[in-house]
Amino acid sequence: MITGTSEKPLIIVDGSNYVYRAYYAIAGLANSRGFPTNAIYGFTNMLLKILRQWEPDHIAVVFDLKGPTFRHDLFAEYKATRRATPDDLLIQIPRIKEVIRGLAVAVIERQGIEADDIIGSLAIREAEKGSKIIIASGDKDFMQLVSSRIILVDSLHDKTYDQQAVRERFGVEPDKVPEILGLMGDQSDNIPGVPGIGPKTAQRLVQEFGSIAELIRAVDKVRNPAQRKLITQHAAQAMLSRDLAIIRTDMPLDVTLEDCRLGESDRAALTELFKEFEFKALLQEFQPKDLALAGSYHLVADVNDLRSLLAAIKEAGALALEIIADGPPTRGRLLGMAICLEPGGGRYLVLDDDQSPPRPLPSAFVLNELCGVLSDDRIKKYGHDLKAAATLLAAAGMKPAGLSFDSMVAAYILNPTRRNFDLDDVARDHLGLKVISRRELLGDGSRATTFDRIDRDHLKSYACERADAVLRLVPALSAHIQEGGFGDLYNKMEMPLVMVLAKMEARGVLLDSAALCVMSQELDRQMALTEKKIHLLAGERFNINSPKQLQSILFDKLKLAKGRKIKEGYSTNVEILTQLAENHELPAEILVWRSLAKLKSTYVDALPQLINPQTGRLHTSYNQTVTATGRLSSSNPNLQNIPIRTEEGRRIRRAFVAPPNWIILSADYSQIELRVLAHLSGDANLIANFAAGEDIHSRTAADVFNVFPELVSPEMRRQAKVINFGILYGMGAFSLSKELGVSQKKAQDYIDGYFNRYPRVKGYLEGVLAQARKQGYVSTIFNRRRYIPEIASANASVRQFAERTAINTPIQGTAADLIKMAMVNIARRLDDSRLKAFMIMQVHDELVFEAPREEEKILADLVKTEMEGVLALDVSLKVDIAAGKNWDEAHS
Repeated sequence: MITGTSEKPLIIVDGSNYVYRAYYAIAGLANSRGFPTNAIYGFTNMLLKILRQWEPDHIAVVFDLKGPTFRHDLFAEYKATRRATPDDLLIQIPRIKEVIRGLAVAVIERQGIEADDIIGSLAIREAEKGSKIIIASGDKDFMQLVSSRIILVDSLHDKTYDQQAVRERFGVEPDKVPEILGLMGDQSDNIPGVPGIGPKTAQRLVQEFGSIAELIRAVDKVRNPAQRKLITQHAAQAMLSRDLAIIRTDMPLDVTLEDCRLGESDRAALTELFKEFEFKALLQEFQPKDLALAGSYHLVADVNDLRSLLAAIKEAGALALEIIADGPPTRGRLLGMAICLEPGGGRYLVLDDDQSPPRPLPSAFVLNELCGVLSDDRIKKYGHDLKAAATLLAAAGMKPAGLSFDSMVAAYILNPTRRNFDLDDVARDHLGLKVISRRELLGDGSRATTFDRIDRDHLKSYACERADAVLRLVPALSAHIQEGGFGDLYNKMEMPLVMVLAKMEARGVLLDSAALCVMSQELDRQMALTEKKIHLLAGERFNINSPKQLQSILFDKLKLAKGRKIKEGYSTNVEILTQLAENHELPAEILVWRSLAKLKSTYVDALPQLINPQTGRLHTSYNQTVTATGRLSSSNPNLQNIPIRTEEGRRIRRAFVAPPNWIILSADYSQIELRVLAHLSGDANLIANFAAGEDIHSRTAADVFNVFPELVSPEMRRQAKVINFGILYGMGAFSLSKELGVSQKKAQDYIDGYFNRYPRVKGYLEGVLAQARKQGYVSTIFNRRRYIPEIASANASVRQFAERTAINTPIQGTAADLIKMAMVNIARRLDDSRLKAFMIMQVHDELVFEAPREEEKILADLVKTEMEGVLALDVSLKVDIAAGKNWDEAHS
């Protein structure tokens, strides 16, 4: 029995209903370990919304338990048509209950009693005691319970049903709702009702006769003969359906009101759960407030303090550092540096001579004193983004050494798919510590400030806190690295690469700005001519950059076929324009104009603006922790997307030049991903093709199109190339047909022909998918791991994308690892030699060097040896090397 009363309403949540709604509302969400979390996340937020809105004293969540109830005795087919609970939802339900209990909310479930009947009995009994009741559910069946003291709330759609709302929905009093459901049936519960009687008819009949029983007794008064016949034939079924639809309110329950009292949330338990599920926002809300990082941080104010710090560094043999600068690494001015030698301790050195009194030590003096320890490779250096730190120190005239542990790179190795690797996020996730973020210090948007405007005390606290966090992260992340088997990947590849990239960024590349200026003027003329042609074809002038005006020209005036509908009308993206260009010249010219405009704005005009006035060179930033596959990316500028097949793209590359009497040398892996595929699959035919030195695309064309190699046409080779790379990227018949412009059947025939020729490739790809489904991740040869939780998604499109990702990642990731390992080895060889050559760029599978002309042969031999010999595979790696006075010539 429920005893006592409550001033605030008792809230009863239909847990099973909310779980399913949460699951289907959010697709594909999972943590980095591959565990699905979409239902957990959705349910948690729905429950929190109720708690915040109503601030209840008493609340309970009611669940169904698997097993038959009395309704199955009444009707064996009850709920028989329901699909089985998806596996990826089934495993989330126990974790949802952990969250509920962490929020100190009661969970009620009873074997053999349906959740609806628990809710009904609980609600009616408590209402009879004088309490107000809120039933939280999206299930219309609960409308039959609505009364002056009971309301139904659908929090997902912000709808509340009182007695009047039920009358408006069903046209009858709440207690008559089962009569309507008995006539119309309920497909979700497999309640049959009366065939041919829909909601409107059921509502009218109940309004007229009052109940199913009375309707059956007075069936002769039903005016519609067809309906009269249906009711007569299915009278027993209608009464049974009504009984199934009635929610029982007399179930014996050992639940008291006190059992439903809301307690104090267990923040520690919720923190662990949300950390495991990787719910960032919820973690920030519920993590215990006393986890803020606290330490004793001091300013190095005089020579004695500085000398004391230097002695302490040498004794410790390791330090964590955080450098503050007023700009990007290649341009920034040093403002300060924090050094931490033990947890909770930190010292801040001011490196800004423009700081207000009291004047710190002169920055030149401080840097000179620090030079010895920072360039000593016997003293380990820890940091978060050590590449940036090394670049800044190098720009200040130092030669940093001993870079030992980068917490940003370590976090990336552990989970390359996480959204960001900011120190405050990493510290929270791995230490449970609150570290002030850059945004919190500087602000964001229009109110954001810069480091040089922050006072000394705040900079000291910020920098020391970050160095302190890094020092604490080292043992924690190191343990995870070793546990995951990532030791070699981290210590032999990623950490050495940090310094390699720092040196590449610091060196930069020489740019011929004058050539780009000439090209910009030529592009202006080309764009003007193209614009004139576009206006002639359109029959009027319009703003080519305006999607709305372009839509009007293409679809209203020219009546071209409309494609995908979007919020602003109909899409005019590249795919749509390419399709339209097959039948009209205007879309083709629009594509030309857009291509020229993008080249001009993104590269031709932008690159000269990025030249560093101090060095006279262009310095890109290489991003080591961005792509989930392990590939490097570059930014400011992005060198990865400069087109190489168009004449305009080649002209841009010609502007990347060597200094006088120097050369640019390019070393490009040949078909590295296909060679990796041959090795990973162990396919004898594919391996033999490479061993014979055949052109792999021509060979594939001969096999797939069943012709002699000598008869392979350029178009056949092109299609074979699409097939080869389509297999790498998990492309199916639908996508391949679009790429090749053939039917799906023909595309499937090509795929089948490929796998007939290379059967072990098919077996390998199927094995990768099986591993991904079983383990939730895939790996490269070097054990770089990528978690793919979406592969278990019930959503077909999400799952298929995950399958393509699973197929491609081990291949593309291994190729990325090979070039990274080669970069580390080449950099070591260059350091050990007396060569003046520099590695200056990495773009996809290509390394670019700058060297004196007399070193060309020695450098080419060194690079070729290291790149081709980086790892022994079943298929030899091949590198194409060329040199010239600019980057384009080095490709010819």
